[in-house]
Amino acid sequence: MDDHADHEHHPHEEAEGRVTSPMQDFTTGQAGVGFVVLLVGLAVTFGLPLLF
Repeated sequence: MDDHADHEHHPHEEAEGRVTSPMQDFTTGQAGVGFVVLLVGLAVTFGLPLLF
C-alpha cells in the first residue's frame, strides 16, 4: 500500500517529460497578441477611472 501511494504522489516517468510554459517557444504573433491584451487591460484599469 505504501509503494502504491508513493508512486501516485511522485510519478518519475511523467516528471522527466514535463514542459512548463516559460520553456515553450512562442511566435512573434503570439507576443503581439499578448501585448495588445496588456494594452487593453491597462486602458480598462487606468483609463476608465480617469474618465470618471
